[in-house]
Amino acid sequence: MTGPVRILLADDHALVRRGVRLILDSEPDLTVVAEAGDGAEAIALARAEQPDLAILDIAMPRLTGLQAARELSRTMPGLRILILTMYDNEQFFFEALRAGANGYVLKSVADRDLVEACRAAMRDEPFLYPGAVTALIRDYLDRAARGQDQPARAITAREEEVLKLIAEGHTAKEIAQLLFISIKTVDRHRANLLQKLGLRDRLELTRYAIRAGLIEP
Repeated sequence: MTGPVRILLADDHALVRRGVRLILDSEPDLTVVAEAGDGAEAIALARAEQPDLAILDIAMPRLTGLQAARELSRTMPGLRILILTMYDNEQFFFEALRAGANGYVLKSVADRDLVEACRAAMRDEPFLYPGAVTALIRDYLDRAARGQDQPARAITAREEEVLKLIAEGHTAKEIAQLLFISIKTVDRHRANLLQKLGLRDRLELTRYAIRAGLIEP
């Protein structure tokens, strides 16, 4: 490709975005062309700016980085995606792979790993930090020993979107407007979530969302 790699950077903390941008813009082959403060804004900016690479934080308002990655992988299959996170967590790591991410980079070592992760993604090569490689190998061996595949998701991607917005305190009307669905559909998703997860009310849904990493406590 000609010219530097055009990057969309999404993180809800402006100071984090500033630091990451300094790392990236100091490289002649990388340039940040857009910044987003949440997952929904990241999707909108990706469609508008058509970047080569999206770097997404996991824990963001409205839509998480994983939710945004799933949508971008579906609608913009040529876009490379990196997850940049503070979570050294096997669950999030595997969710990132399932969401279509090319790599998983920890914020604690971003100054060391992020530039190489960007270049690897543009070469269509995966970038995994050492702990993630260990987790991947262990998971493969465990599943092989049991003769099992990866377990199916407990809830659908749409139900996860509704769950996150419920936990953030949005009303059914607000959720309907954000997701472009009817209030009745929101209520149906909420009822399905309660039934599938064995929960009773909004408070328990919020606690579940925190445990699942959809929102920060």
